[in-house]
Amino acid sequence: MSMTPQQLVEEAKAQIGEIDANSAAQRISAGAVVIDVREPAEFDAGCLPNAVNIPRGVLEFKTGDHPALANKDAELLLYCKTGGRSALAALSLLRLGYAKPVSVSGGFEAWVKAGQKVVKDTTNFGG
Repeated sequence: MSMTPQQLVEEAKAQIGEIDANSAAQRISAGAVVIDVREPAEFDAGCLPNAVNIPRGVLEFKTGDHPALANKDAELLLYCKTGGRSALAALSLLRLGYAKPVSVSGGFEAWVKAGQKVVKDTTNFGG
């Protein structure tokens, strides 16, 4: 059976945890690991505080060697532009044995709309 990309995202969302932007801000303050799965140019244009950029296309291949993904029991907060890529990424990490990957519903756009802080100088961030 063939699926559309949107159906694939909806299927992923049914299997993962999602939180809104305000809840995400609270979890960031509490020390959640923040992973931006957008492309580097998107990340450089602005990101969530303390975010690490690991693009969706390489995420699964970084699980063995990226410090942000070292602890499979850590709370992982994933986001993209609108929530589709991060939902797929969260499902992949769940399947790879990560205990607490969650996706930010609505992604970066919802974060901005909620009036949350955006960081634009990412020169000191990992990724």
